[in-house]
Amino acid sequence: MRTYTIGQAARLLGVSPDTVRRWADAGRIPTQRDESGKRLIDGEQLAAFSVSLASEASSEDEAPYTTARNAFPGIITAVKLGDVAAQVEIQAGPHRLVSLLTREAVEELGLAVGMEAVARIKATNVHIDRA
Repeated sequence: MRTYTIGQAARLLGVSPDTVRRWADAGRIPTQRDESGKRLIDGEQLAAFSVSLASEASSEDEAPYTTARNAFPGIITAVKLGDVAAQVEIQAGPHRLVSLLTREAVEELGLAVGMEAVARIKATNVHIDRA
């Protein structure tokens, strides 16, 4: 499974690395250390945390995105595969984005829970780029 550094997790969650460190120190986000001593966060655990964090966020404190063609870097929190179609959910900071695409596209991109991805919004379409 993919792991993320404190800095990468901070970017995906839309907070500072110091905030992620404080959350890790408080036990809100489990971390492990690699052979060089750097703290890493498991992708699936980060995905679950991002969903819970978004539900805690107050809508009054959120700064809205203002253009129709925004890129929302985030983490994949759910992938639902049907026979032909698929649904991919991305948590990008406080924003939960859902994209409907073909099963073939999901399989070709290798999309899975815990992976970093970018949702690009244009009009009513959500495009997903593998990061």
